[in-house]
Amino acid sequence: MNTSLTIEIYWLIATLLMTSLFWLPYILNRMLEQGIVNALWDPLGDTRTEKPWANRMMQAHNNAVENLVIFAPLAILVQITGTNSTMTANACMIYFISRLLHYSAFTFAIPLLRVITFLCGFGAQLTLGISLLSA
Repeated sequence: MNTSLTIEIYWLIATLLMTSLFWLPYILNRMLEQGIVNALWDPLGDTRTEKPWANRMMQAHNNAVENLVIFAPLAILVQITGTNSTMTANACMIYFISRLLHYSAFTFAIPLLRVITFLCGFGAQLTLGISLLSA
């Protein structure tokens, strides 16, 4: 097993960290709208907000997490199998960039860019999967 920090694992870590921070703006917005105590002490999980962008941001975060479940194992499998290549490294970088742009396009309600960036991320996942099956 290859244990060095490859480009694929670098971009996986960057994607994990980025996704782990996506919640901050919409939670801060909720604190501003509802007050800190009400936002933190919410036994019913009421996530409604007055700001449409905050709702879209939460949806974009959920979408990022859902897709991370597919991307992360693929990147890890590339590492484990040692099938790293320029193509897999670029696919991981493209995945990171496309997810950042998707989050932004979703937040700012830019529909065509949102779809294109989603498809780029999906294409990166397919690239990783196909490269693993071809190995």
